[in-house]
Amino acid sequence: MTYKTFAFVYDEVMDEALYEQWLNFSKRHLPKQTERILELACGTGRLAVDFAKAGYDVTALDLSEEMLAIASKRAVEEEAEIQFVQGDMMELSEVGQYEAITCFSDSLCYMENRRDVQQVFDEVYQALEEQGTFIFDVHSIYQIDTVFPEYSYHYQTEDFAFLWDSYQGEKEHSIEHFLTFFVKQEEDKALFVRRDELHKERTYTLDTYLRMLEGSGFMNVQVYADFTDEQPKEDSARWFFVCEK
Repeated sequence: MTYKTFAFVYDEVMDEALYEQWLNFSKRHLPKQTERILELACGTGRLAVDFAKAGYDVTALDLSEEMLAIASKRAVEEEAEIQFVQGDMMELSEVGQYEAITCFSDSLCYMENRRDVQQVFDEVYQALEEQGTFIFDVHSIYQIDTVFPEYSYHYQTEDFAFLWDSYQGEKEHSIEHFLTFFVKQEEDKALFVRRDELHKERTYTLDTYLRMLEGSGFMNVQVYADFTDEQPKEDSARWFFVCEK
């Protein structure tokens, strides 16, 4: 999927503290000698810039042209040297090999089905160097089935209004986020144009993820929860996986 209108308000609605937590989690679990990182679904590039400033050699991939345009501008402003690539994480044969690959912000939950998730795991495995590390996170079943349904978030500035409402999806452990934007027009400051987007996410049981990772060849898979180094609990919101090739 690609973000459209959402790309231009993404940074406004995302919690900045999350990026520091993703960076810190990665630094704790990446081998000390790690230098070259591929960040999948990099979005507007905030975490990619943080990785670069932490001393990593970063390549950042995203499917959305809109997201990458914002990410490239951010990297220039932050004087961070990052190679940005427009591409699909279901097809990584042309991106080279890396010591580590990350995929955060529940980006894997946007895969349409289990087969697509498996393909991403297969592609990541092939794009990793021997003994390379793959770190990713996904929403837990508790988050998808219990927390998200009927979730509602509204945010506004002078230039736009953003409405986010979530409903249980048709498939097991899935959710649908209906996003509505009212964006001020440059040519007429009194005019706001409405845009709608539907974002679908789906997760699976811990055992399912572990079987898929094993099927791709990963070993020594460790599972943590909510940016900590603790094992998941029944009410954990986000699962983190650290996998070795």
